[in-house]
Amino acid sequence: MDEPAVKRAVSFYDGQNLFRNAQAAFGHYHPNYDPRKLSDAVCRENGWQNYGVRFYTGIPDATRDPWWYGYWQRRFLAMRRSGITVTARRLRYQIENEILPDGTNREKVVVRQEKGIDLRIGLDVVRMARLGQLDVAVIFSQDQDLAEVAQEIREISRSEGRWLKIVSAFPVSPSARTRRGINNTDWFRMDQTFYDVCLDPRDYRPRR
Repeated sequence: MDEPAVKRAVSFYDGQNLFRNAQAAFGHYHPNYDPRKLSDAVCRENGWQNYGVRFYTGIPDATRDPWWYGYWQRRFLAMRRSGITVTARRLRYQIENEILPDGTNREKVVVRQEKGIDLRIGLDVVRMARLGQLDVAVIFSQDQDLAEVAQEIREISRSEGRWLKIVSAFPVSPSARTRRGINNTDWFRMDQTFYDVCLDPRDYRPRR
C-alpha cells in the first residue's frame, strides 16, 4: 500500500491517564498541559499534519466536588474555543462500607470511577479510520485497554489497502509509573523538556 505524501494526524487524549502519568513522571500536580500544543509538537516531530484534537475525560459531580468541577468547566471552555472536540463523562460514584479495626462500620465512603472513556476513544478512532478521516491516530494514553483498537486499525489497513498508523504518546522519566506505551502501537516518548514546552500558561484552578 502506498504511503501518503501528506499524513493527516488526529490526536485523542485520555485526559486523566495523561495527567496521572505526567504527575508521576514530571511532578505536575494538575493537568496543566495544552492539548493543542502537544499535538502540534508531536506532529511537527514526525512530519505529520495536525488534522484535529479530541479530548476525553471524566468529571465529578458539581455537588460532590465543586472545585474540580469548576476547574474542568473553565478548561473545556478554553479548549472548545481553540477548536478542540471535548467529550466529558460524569464520574460514577460507588458507595462502600468501611470496616474499622474494632469491627464496626464507618459512614459510607464514596469511590469515584471513570467509566466509558477508553471505549469512547476506541470507537472514535475506529470510526474515523473507516471513514478515511485520518492516516495517523495519536493516542495520548498508556491504557492497555486500547490495545485492541490498534489491532482493529491494522485490520482496516489490510482489508482496505490503506496506509494507517496508530501511535501511543506518553511521558517518560526515571520516576514514570510505566515506561510502556499501548501494546501493538508505535510509541512516541515525551521527555520533560519536550513536555514542558507544551504547558498551558493559564491557570484554570478556582480559588478555594
